[in-house]
Amino acid sequence: MCSIMAWCGQETDETAFAAALDKTLSRGPDDARIIRTPDGLMGFRRLSIMGLTPEGMQPFMPDGCEVVCNGEIYGFRALREELERKGYSFRSDSDCEILLPLYFEYGTDCFSMLDAEFVCVIHDGRTGEWIAARDPIGIRPMYYGFDGNGNMVFASEPKNLTGITEGKILPFPPGCYYRNGEFVRYCDIARPEKVIREDLESVCGNIRKKLIRAVEKRLVSDAKVGFLLSGGLDSSLVCSIAARSQDAPIRTFAIGMDEDPIDLKYAKQTAEFLGADHTEVIITKEEVIRALPEVIELLGTYDITTIRASMGMYLLCRAIHEKTDIRVILTGEVSDEIFGYKYTDFAPDAEAFQKEAEKRVEELHMYDVLRADRCISVNSLEARVPFGDLDFVRYCMAVDPEMKMNRYNKGKYLLRHAFEGGNYLPEEILFREKAAFSDAVGHSMVDHLKEYAEKQYDEESFREGCSRYDHARPFTKESLLYRDIFESFYPGQSQMVKDFWMPNKEWEGCDVDDPSARVLKNYGASGI
Repeated sequence: MCSIMAWCGQETDETAFAAALDKTLSRGPDDARIIRTPDGLMGFRRLSIMGLTPEGMQPFMPDGCEVVCNGEIYGFRALREELERKGYSFRSDSDCEILLPLYFEYGTDCFSMLDAEFVCVIHDGRTGEWIAARDPIGIRPMYYGFDGNGNMVFASEPKNLTGITEGKILPFPPGCYYRNGEFVRYCDIARPEKVIREDLESVCGNIRKKLIRAVEKRLVSDAKVGFLLSGGLDSSLVCSIAARSQDAPIRTFAIGMDEDPIDLKYAKQTAEFLGADHTEVIITKEEVIRALPEVIELLGTYDITTIRASMGMYLLCRAIHEKTDIRVILTGEVSDEIFGYKYTDFAPDAEAFQKEAEKRVEELHMYDVLRADRCISVNSLEARVPFGDLDFVRYCMAVDPEMKMNRYNKGKYLLRHAFEGGNYLPEEILFREKAAFSDAVGHSMVDHLKEYAEKQYDEESFREGCSRYDHARPFTKESLLYRDIFESFYPGQSQMVKDFWMPNKEWEGCDVDDPSARVLKNYGASGI
């Protein structure tokens, strides 16, 4: 990960800007640079992943224009060769150096040409314009707000903007670019243009090929790569594909509570099957409670599901940062939104299933993707998300939702069947029941968090506390605790998150007051 900022206005305070950029030092601990353009300030903190030489340091500044980018651009060398044939030259081996030449050639159409996880800000010195863009899923974060003079300020995280902007801080919408005061959608990946109605084997064959390509291209790095492994389907598939693509054993990492670590046994089984160099991290109730305020601050959310699932992920990534030289982490996020959670088994029909999937993919940047980015980046690591590959998501979202619904007595059947019979994983892992990550770290972790919240409020203070909030009003003592902590760091900024991640209450069987799949009647053997 890296950290970027841009303050778009001539009346800007460089001292305040530098202090704001340093709030996300952990995203880019290797180097920092701030430049003043004729129309504002740009800043960059670097985590060296691709093009490790000093020439890869940003902002890139050719021909009186400037760009800062936090991203990975896959297949960038082919684009660079095309640009070199057009007369452009390059100083580094950084993938992000191609952005300005692409913009010079194609204007804002360049963003739809990228196979990338990225955010960027461009200052066009020829016109004085500021242009910003974000990838279609929102894998890489960016927020924006306005200073007291009405000037736009962009930054990687909301904490960069507190103290500089006035009023609301908002997430930059995925799949959009900003220019001349407006946001323009260049890609709506959640809503397919057509429905793919192929037979089961053709669909599963394409899913397999596209996911393999998605993993393999994310293994390209000048820094060392590791893998989060829960022992669930998604992370296990990512690890299996990677293990087949490399000669040396991959390095995998798993976490569990000291009392009831459900996932650790499955992660160990998968790691042994793959011949991985595997590390387990054990955490305690005291560590979880102690880390809670820090996790909420780094996340910038009050959402129950996101916070619960972040506790284990943050502590695991902290251990990786402190004890290894790994710099890049592959994860299993985004699969659930495409293929379904436990609660989508209750979808009344295929149309409702598809509509829910589109909603979840569109909002990913506020929930699971946010969690992965913050837990990993705060520990000076870079997240790569194979299931968020644009070609993979575009195809899977277009598959006939009748096929994606649970008609097989097994959720995510298409993904499981796609890798069946190829010795990718043991059968009991490939067809293991879905378990929520926050529960599978150990059911006790969520229980401890709820117990801790219960002790913070009596019934009267709980009611009074909830009534203080109009947007996304808390509805349990746990949710109130998280909101109160959030407000201590980001007062009045609840709109950075749309609402609580919850099962669709309009569906029969999903009108619950806890987001954990444990409360659903179909949880069954999950998490055992």
